[in-house]
Parts: sequence; structure tokens; C-alpha cells
Amino acid sequence: MKKKAYLIFLFFFASNYLFSFQIDTFSVFSFSMNKEIKNIVIKPDFHKNKKDIPVVYLLHGAYGNYTDWTSKTKGLGEYSDNNNIIIVCPDGGYNSWYFDSPIDKNYMYETYIVNELIPFVDSNYNTSKERNYRAISGLSMGGHGAFYIAFKNSNLFVAAGSMSGGLDIRPFFKNWDIKDRIGSIKKHPNNWEKFTVINLTDKIKENKIELIFDCGKDDFFFDVNIAFHEKLKADKIIHTFNIKEGGHDWVYWNNSVYDHLNFFTELFKFAR
Repeated sequence: MKKKAYLIFLFFFASNYLFSFQIDTFSVFSFSMNKEIKNIVIKPDFHKNKKDIPVVYLLHGAYGNYTDWTSKTKGLGEYSDNNNIIIVCPDGGYNSWYFDSPIDKNYMYETYIVNELIPFVDSNYNTSKERNYRAISGLSMGGHGAFYIAFKNSNLFVAAGSMSGGLDIRPFFKNWDIKDRIGSIKKHPNNWEKFTVINLTDKIKENKIELIFDCGKDDFFFDVNIAFHEKLKADKIIHTFNIKEGGHDWVYWNNSVYDHLNFFTELFKFAR
């Protein structure tokens, strides 16, 4: 009986020793929106003793918040620990689409992530400041946001990903408050052309970005993902596109996120 208890104790100790990652919540004051914004960071073990750690930003979807990835996905901490990467989960606001809204200055989320969050993370954590060790991905609204931010700021990211992303917002002009961010498609058609990521592929030709995206066959964004794939092919932009089984849900994203993290991790290893 004592031997069994001893073995259980050893297993418990070893498990905690092997996975000593930390998950912290931190706030960044956004001068662009005049408010505090919460975020989560996942740090590998011995973070303070390491330097130049690669970082991945994971964006949530519509109606979500900064806690989604850690509360609805299993294993991100262990992944951070095993692969020595930092994962940052920002709050993207309520249906922001990660735009700098031309009509509502309370929604300046591109500026927040690029000019406020990334400098804060690089100043307060032992991340690499080099583009070759920074990537961004997201699901649904966050998939569009990850590509949108990376395409417009290709000097900052070596890679970008999208899971079930709304990669062309124009067919969805009635949904997810997009019209409240960029105006109605009838009154502001130019905004709908300018802010949809499918029209921004030319912006990554100067600074090459490694791209990975996927969508489930039963997803309502499936057609726009196929269209985005065809657009990249027409523009001769190399990318990884995976069609999978599944729909628009966390069962799907719990698997997809690790495909993206593995993709980024291999790029980080290659860069070294």
C-alpha cells in the first residue's frame, strides 16, 4: 500500500515537473481606444532564464474574448512548454473584426495589436523581437483578423494562419455587426472592398509570409475559403490550404490549432 502511494506521488511530481508552464492574465492600456484591454499569455517553464523565445498570437472569433483559447482548448500550456514558445491571446473586442474602424473610434484593434500589444509583450516577456520568430493565427473572425493584420503589417510576421476564417466579408454584409464597423455595404461599398482580406493579397508580395489556412466541409465559410485559395493560386502566392471534415465549432478548432502551431514551430526551428 505504501509502495503504491509512493508511485502515485512520484507520478504527480514528475507530471508537474515536466509541465511547469504559466498562464497569466495581463492588461494593456490602449491609447488608441482609451481603455484597458485584457490578454492572456502562456509562458514555457524557466521563461525568465530564456531569451528570444518565439511568439504566436491567437485571435478569438465573433462573440468571443481573450479567455476562449485557454478555456475551450486543451493542451496549449503543455505545447508551449514542450516547444519553447510563448502564446498570446488578445481580447479583440465585441465583433471588432480586428479593423481600425473608419466610423467608430472605439474599435481600433489593428492599431492596438500592432502598435500597443506587440511592443508591450516584447518589452515585458523574453520574446524574440525578430520577425522570423513571430506568427499570428485565429479562428472565424480571428482568422480574417490574423490575415488582415499580417498582410497589412507583413514586416512584423513570418507566418499567418486562419482557421474557418471569414476570408471575404462581402457576402456577409448582414452579419456579425460588420456594418457597424465599416458602414453599410450600400452606402460605403469602397470600405467593403478595402477591408476584406481577399483583396489584400498583393500586400505580402514584398515581405513573403508563410500562410496556412483550413476550413471544414460543413462550414458556412467554406466557399469563401475556396475562393481565397483560388485567389492565392492566381496571384502565385505559395500557401498551405487544408480542407477537413467538420463544421464551425470548437471540436474542429481544438484539432486545427495544433496544425497551425506545428506549422509555426517548424518555421521557427528553420529560422534558427
